[in-house]
Amino acid sequence: MRIIRRFFNQLFFTRRLYLGLAALAMLFFVANALSWLYWPAILLSLFLFCSLLLDSWILFNRTAPVAVHRLLNDRFSNGEENGVTLEVKHDYPFTVDLEIIDEVPMQFQWRDFKLQAVLAPDQEKILQYKLRPTSRGEYVFHDIQVFIKSPVKLVCRRQTLPMEQVVKVMPAFSQLRKYALLATETELAEAGNKRKPKSGHSLEFEQLREYVVGDDVRNINWKATARKGGQLMLNSFADERSQQIYCVIDKSRAMKMPFDGMTLLEYAINACLLLSQVALLRHDKAGVICFDDKNTELLPAEKRSRQMNRIMDMLYNQQTGFMDSDFEKLQLTVRSQVHQRSLLVLFTNFESISSLDRQLPYIRQLAKQHLVLVIFFENTGLNELVQPNVDTMEGLYIKTIAEKFRQEKRQVLKELQRHGIMGLLTTPKQVTIHTINKYLELKSRQMI
Repeated sequence: MRIIRRFFNQLFFTRRLYLGLAALAMLFFVANALSWLYWPAILLSLFLFCSLLLDSWILFNRTAPVAVHRLLNDRFSNGEENGVTLEVKHDYPFTVDLEIIDEVPMQFQWRDFKLQAVLAPDQEKILQYKLRPTSRGEYVFHDIQVFIKSPVKLVCRRQTLPMEQVVKVMPAFSQLRKYALLATETELAEAGNKRKPKSGHSLEFEQLREYVVGDDVRNINWKATARKGGQLMLNSFADERSQQIYCVIDKSRAMKMPFDGMTLLEYAINACLLLSQVALLRHDKAGVICFDDKNTELLPAEKRSRQMNRIMDMLYNQQTGFMDSDFEKLQLTVRSQVHQRSLLVLFTNFESISSLDRQLPYIRQLAKQHLVLVIFFENTGLNELVQPNVDTMEGLYIKTIAEKFRQEKRQVLKELQRHGIMGLLTTPKQVTIHTINKYLELKSRQMI
């Protein structure tokens, strides 16, 4: 009974069979009026029945005729195209038509996914498709369903291949190499300019050298000068290279706003990861601070070899909340745990001046001890509302309100600059490249 039940669970009738049965039914109906058609209808029925038995036998006389092997990375990059490869082969002595359904993770909601393949005897084929996740977490690939048809194509056999796999979707690590190359090329370009070395003003002593015209006389070492018999000697200090760079990520409800399938938090996390990579390559220390209305998590800035893995592990489980974040608690945490002057890159979102006014006192307190760069996002949906010409009163109202909201964003930027705080208004899609360019600009101006 179990074998019979398994047989009928795997057996499906094709459209060709149903069309053949419909044609026979019509033939028998006509045979009632034309009796000479009765025996041809009987013969065609026997032929169809024998063909059905033959097709079923050649499809089901093997236990596991088709083998499919799924190849994919154990980690997917969030917001990027990730490839999945299926290696397909069979052991039938004839050409088969295959329809393959890979049960992709439920997060993609891909309900009509299928791949078609025609394989000759002893042929192996590679099928590929791509997936773009829009949120971090664990994604589960389930079984693979294979529907097999012989050249007769009256029945279809379903073969289920248990292939459950768990993939972790991490922040966009696939771009790390791209931006690492950007940072390296920038560094090489600066080295090739052969600019005059600038005297640093940190406490890191580099060497003792002779005074030349144009040097800062405040750095003259008088004791060394006396030992040299009157030849002026100068203390030379190296530019500080190991500055602290903290990416501060707001996890409030303002970061839940979606753009192209991803929330603003996802874009901020991707930008944070890539900025940290570039900062480490530029010999700075990278750290992360994530905060909401209850908790403030801080990963101390370091430049160890495993720092990127620690940053990625910290960012992996961050989620937005439904409340406004506590900027006061953030300011107290930074004051108590970040003692060296650092660059704080704050990823948040202000939709209006009033939302900025509530948090501005705490941001100003941060700016007294650190260099603060506030990055917030432009609402690109407003651009579509203000562009077209309108000829109705309703359209005019919508365009005016959209323009008002867009102007408020620019007013937020001016308000930050009025208080001496750097701001960056950018689209979610360009936040990564604009953030890295701003960091490299600050480095070249020796502001950090």
